[in-house]
Amino acid sequence: MLSLTKYRIEDGKNFRLADHNPSDTAHLKNKKEIAGIVEENIRIMAEEQDKLYAQNDYALLIIVQAMDAAGKDSLIKHVMTGLNPRGTSVYSFKQPTTEEMDHDFLWRTHKSLPERGCIGIFNRSYYEDVLIVRVHNLLNRHQIPHNLIDENFWDNRLKQICHYERYLIQNGILPVKFFLHLSKEEQKERFLKRINDPTKNWKFSFGDIEERRFWDDYQKAYELAIQHTSTPQSPWYIIPADKKWFARLLVSDIIAQKLQSLHLEYPTVSDEQKQQMETAKKILLDETK
Repeated sequence: MLSLTKYRIEDGKNFRLADHNPSDTAHLKNKKEIAGIVEENIRIMAEEQDKLYAQNDYALLIIVQAMDAAGKDSLIKHVMTGLNPRGTSVYSFKQPTTEEMDHDFLWRTHKSLPERGCIGIFNRSYYEDVLIVRVHNLLNRHQIPHNLIDENFWDNRLKQICHYERYLIQNGILPVKFFLHLSKEEQKERFLKRINDPTKNWKFSFGDIEERRFWDDYQKAYELAIQHTSTPQSPWYIIPADKKWFARLLVSDIIAQKLQSLHLEYPTVSDEQKQQMETAKKILLDETK
């Protein structure tokens, strides 16, 4: 397993996106070099998920945030491939509906939280309300009373997210937050591939090009969000995303280590339950006579 220290942000006070290289691969050269490690991480995740489900105490909430074309969908597909669908849910949060905008900004994600014993994956999340809403100044669409929108609004919203994540943790729902850090140059190359490759044309949206014009604004919004919501209990992981194989390695490593840190165990049965099982076993064996 890799050392995660350089990717884990527990105190965002001095965090700067510019200090993190989106092309970093921790001196690893290619995906062949790490194929076996990712495979082992996926095996560990599946094994620990089984205990998580059986123990039914904790829930894991995996949050994936990124710029367009950073590889969120493919990351979820490749890294979560070994998880049992019975205990896994994936939600992709796009433009909010009218009903969702009639509620507070946490409502639509809160009702999709994973149950105890389960793993929930959020492709985008409540963080969109301090990212796209902030960049495009969309508060007027959210029916928030004008007197509540002041110079402290965004700082207050980031504090609310911190309080909310503390609430989740105190209720056994553990957030694991990933920012896939993509360079502007790599995003350009991935957009061109979507245009030039007929099998990828369906992925292309001209809206992505329009959003690219706001690159610097988004980088600043992400930086502020990470600065204000990174805590030792709920850190952000900055995942270099220019090399998809390395991003998958790092994310699988982090999730495997997080699950192992919970020291999950299968529930033990009481003497009474053992006696019941012996009785049931005898009944079943007698049926064959």
